[in-house]
Amino acid sequence: MSRTPSTHRGRSRFACAHPRLAWLLLAWAITPLAAQAQLPTYELTLRDGHFTPALLEVPAGQRFKIVLKNIGQGPAEFESTPLRVEKVLSPGVTTFVVIHPLRPGHYPFFDEFNLQLPEGGILAK
Repeated sequence: MSRTPSTHRGRSRFACAHPRLAWLLLAWAITPLAAQAQLPTYELTLRDGHFTPALLEVPAGQRFKIVLKNIGQGPAEFESTPLRVEKVLSPGVTTFVVIHPLRPGHYPFFDEFNLQLPEGGILAK
């Protein structure tokens, strides 16, 4: 004998008790994806320790995404101590990092595999 949940006019007892809960849960589940899709996005290319562009200018106080592409022959790393981010990329790899809202200022980043080369930076205005 199988049991079926009690219903009220074709809806489960749970849905009757909480008619807006399903919509709230759906909105909560979709919001991170929608918010991430709408993030301002900047592209940064890494080639054998060189960053292109060397300086990213971004608006202060707003989250953003950096798409990282390693087009060099060896591994590369996007690392920033003040931003607390580190991403290692094999040759040919494309990935991304999301950066939290920044206060106005300069935030350096570097490639730990090529410490002898100049750093790059993010300028938040």
